[in-house]
Amino acid sequence: MAKAKGNRIQVILECTEHKDSGMPGTSRFVTTKNRKNTPERIELRKYNSILKKYTLHKEIK
Repeated sequence: MAKAKGNRIQVILECTEHKDSGMPGTSRFVTTKNRKNTPERIELRKYNSILKKYTLHKEIK
């Protein structure tokens, strides 16, 4: 990941349902978050094009 400037950092969101389904491939999104306002890992509902539905994506690493 790129070097962060200030409090805003890049994070990767990965689908939790896709990992459990056993289907090939992954559903990942790259976004940014403010480290000061949200120090914990974020969870968002994003569209998974392989499963063709909205699923929960959690921040990894």
